[in-house]
Amino acid sequence: MNNPASASGVHVNVEELSHRYTPKLPLTFEEVSFQAVPGEALTIIGRSGCGKSTLLQVIAGLMPGSIGRVSINDEHVIEPSSRWVMMFQAPHLFPWMNVRQNVGVGLRFANWPKDRIRDRVDEALELVHLEEFAGKNTQDLSGGQQQRVALARSLVMEPEMLLLDEPFSALDAFTRASLQRDVRQIAKQLGINLILVTHDIDEAILMADRALVMAGAPGRIVHDYKVDLPDPRERSDPKVQEMRAKLMKVFRDAAGAPHDGEDEGDETSEEDETMMNDSTKLEFSGREYSPA
Repeated sequence: MNNPASASGVHVNVEELSHRYTPKLPLTFEEVSFQAVPGEALTIIGRSGCGKSTLLQVIAGLMPGSIGRVSINDEHVIEPSSRWVMMFQAPHLFPWMNVRQNVGVGLRFANWPKDRIRDRVDEALELVHLEEFAGKNTQDLSGGQQQRVALARSLVMEPEMLLLDEPFSALDAFTRASLQRDVRQIAKQLGINLILVTHDIDEAILMADRALVMAGAPGRIVHDYKVDLPDPRERSDPKVQEMRAKLMKVFRDAAGAPHDGEDEGDETSEEDETMMNDSTKLEFSGREYSPA
């Protein structure tokens, strides 16, 4: 697993995809089309209610689309697969198991030999920096450590793609910044795809190669924004701040929100406040920090 050649990314093709939960309900999103190349990190960013989380679940095969098609390496996605793994906001760990047991549970269900499970789990724990916590009960871990266990459990299956539905939103600013950096670094090291749903502008800039902006109800992809920045990425980097400002403008234009100096003056909506996450607020308050 430590060898980047041991995993590979996928080609994702979403074609004219629309979704509604029942025939009597309005569309959740409509006519969504995009592609992702192997190893690409993609974010889908939008306000609450635009259908971005539902779109991610359809891509993962957890629910069907109503119209259109999702293909991964030219295979029509109609059900979940161990080749792509989804992480949610909550880590969903087994509280009666320790870290090692949680990470290896999928391999045990797959009837892997014990020695191979041990080796693969060790590799996954090393990737997420949890080697020293292998024997601890997950209930004794912090929220960030629990999400790292969930990440290791995903990586242990050697997926070709990780799908993340705002998995860091409940974490404190410092822990979130650390995980954002590490998840991107791990994905690039392994050569796998990332598709991340977020409403956090900073997260999109720090983790993505491209940001797809969704807007409207039903939601549509209204902008495809290339995040062309070198790694590692730091919030304090002027280039990161410049690109963040540009993406915020694109986002607000797509949502129809006024800019500073327009009718609403300098007021910031409650949802815009959530897009300037806690770590950014710390930065703009003049306090310097280094993410753990």
